[in-house]
Amino acid sequence: MRKQTGFSLIEILVVLVIMGLLISVVAPTVLNSADDARVQKVQADFKSIETALKIYRLDNYSYPTTEQGLVALVEPTTLEPEPRNFKQGGYLSEVPVDPWGRPYLYLSPGENGQVDIYSLGADGLPGGDDQNADIGNWKGDAD
Repeated sequence: MRKQTGFSLIEILVVLVIMGLLISVVAPTVLNSADDARVQKVQADFKSIETALKIYRLDNYSYPTTEQGLVALVEPTTLEPEPRNFKQGGYLSEVPVDPWGRPYLYLSPGENGQVDIYSLGADGLPGGDDQNADIGNWKGDAD
């Protein structure tokens, strides 16, 4: 008969403990990277929306109103003031949503600039800390 070889219970437990320790060290780093990536996506979205808004303003002499919203960058609005020279195909292909699946909020005129674009963060409520904090185009990349 051939002798069968395998792992003992102690060896398996040692491996599981080592894996648990590695996961406890690596998991927080990976989770923080995902949170940082969401904030970076928001900042990149702000830049593309702001560019589309500037081109819209050049073509139509004013920014879309708060009531018209960011939808006015995708399709011509019938609300006053109607765009005079709406670009065929629109200024954005679709209304962007934040990394948490909600549409960006828009104010024109803004409280912090000509236009305000912002997200209420992960919780979707005003205020908050960390991932629940509000993020606006008036805040720099350092915020």
